[in-house]
Amino acid sequence: MKRTTIRPENVHQAALLRLLRDGGRSRAELGDVVDLSRSKLNVELDRLVELGLAEPDGLAASRGGRRSGRVRLSQATRFAGIDVGATSIDVAVTDGELKVLGHLSEPCDIRQGPAAVLDRAIDLLGKLHRDGLYDELTGAGIGVPGPVSFAEGVPVVPPIMPGWDRYPVRETIGQALCCPTMVDNDVNIMALGELHTGLARSVGDFLLVKIGTGIGCGIVVDGKIYRGVSGSAGDIGHIRVDDLGPVCSCGNSGCLEAYFGGAALAREAVEVARSGGSPYLAERLAVAGTLTAEDVGAAAAQGDAGAIGLIRDGGRRVGQVLASLVSFFNPGLVIIAGGVAKLGHVLLAEIRSVVYRRSLPLATGNLPIVLSELGETAGVIGATRLISDHVYSAN
Repeated sequence: MKRTTIRPENVHQAALLRLLRDGGRSRAELGDVVDLSRSKLNVELDRLVELGLAEPDGLAASRGGRRSGRVRLSQATRFAGIDVGATSIDVAVTDGELKVLGHLSEPCDIRQGPAAVLDRAIDLLGKLHRDGLYDELTGAGIGVPGPVSFAEGVPVVPPIMPGWDRYPVRETIGQALCCPTMVDNDVNIMALGELHTGLARSVGDFLLVKIGTGIGCGIVVDGKIYRGVSGSAGDIGHIRVDDLGPVCSCGNSGCLEAYFGGAALAREAVEVARSGGSPYLAERLAVAGTLTAEDVGAAAAQGDAGAIGLIRDGGRRVGQVLASLVSFFNPGLVIIAGGVAKLGHVLLAEIRSVVYRRSLPLATGNLPIVLSELGETAGVIGATRLISDHVYSAN
């Protein structure tokens, strides 16, 4: 039977829970940032304690009078984050403040289909359960590498996810874990991770560009994910950059993703290796029989001119698309993330060069373009941020 998670009873309690998600505070400190009388604030905090959503946390230092009592989120709160990528699964369990208590990752092919992939994610969370990291889950968030109908919790015609179209991901995970569940695109949850604990923590408007097997963009406006009318906002991998370009997984030609997604980069690397443009990649291809984006990065680190050329060419195309987005959206920060982004500063330098040269000067005059520092935890932290936003709401 599905367990019912206790939720805040009104908007005041929900606002207090979201404040406490950033760490325990004294009642006096909370009174400084919420628009409630002292008596009303204490009533709502006491009720959160009664509901088991919060708990006392000793006394704060004196501010010149009687010491105020501290309050924190219940230490029993546990959220699960699931980040399903095209070639891997990451799962994590956090406390109410979204601090990671346990994290597991393993390779997984999204083309195995939803039943196999989601069963594996549930098995990995089961291992964290057996390790004693949680008894019950307060909620679970999951990201998948394709367009998602956020309202329905299902992928919709995802180009690199055969068999996933309209599969009931939210319902499947919710029933298996017996808790509220939310589903979103993997790029959006990475953006939420950066917003919560990454480089964007103090930035209200930013773009997160994920360059992996696919290419996508998380759009954050005033501290909230912008998903568009149907949930497909940010799908920049399928912006056409060349009418005569290669066929993309979406069926169109010349998409950005067809030039510089992980599969495209591996394909280009094989061509360079076979043409004699890269001794390092040619040797690697002879040994392994195939090449990956990681091989390109390793070759570039050795100064291989062919590999560096591939990275610069891909970075130039990403920069061209991003320059238009920057001029249109005028973000305060751009974060580059994802597996291909591990190619590092050669890629970053090319993207920066194109964006700063082609975007409007007013948009780029104070615009940092940086590599993510969260690595594999961005997605799982963002997934728990997603579900905690839902649980810590009065709706």
